[in-house]
Amino acid sequence: MKKIALTMIFAGATLMAADGAALYAKCAGCHGKNGQTPALGKSAKIGGLDTATIMKDLEGYKAGTLNKHGMGGVMKGQAAALSEDDMKALADYISKLK
Repeated sequence: MKKIALTMIFAGATLMAADGAALYAKCAGCHGKNGQTPALGKSAKIGGLDTATIMKDLEGYKAGTLNKHGMGGVMKGQAAALSEDDMKALADYISKLK
C-alpha cells in the first residue's frame, strides 16, 4: 500500500512540474524561437546563457530590482506570475537554446 501511495505522489508531482518549453512560448514573441533575438531591439540574446545567470535575472525582474537595457518594467510584468519552479524550468530550457 505504501508503494502505491508513493507512486501516486511521485506521479502527481511529475505531472505538476513546470514545463520550460511551454513557459518559453510566452517569451518567444520578443526573444525569438531560440532566444537569439534581442527583445524589442534592446536586450541581449538570452538563448544559451547559463542557468544561474537566467535565474538571477528572472528573480531580479520579478522583484522589480533589475532593469537591464531599460526592460525592467516589461520584464517585471512577465516574471510576476512565475513560481520558483517555473523560473528554474524556464532557466534550464533557455540555457539549452542555440
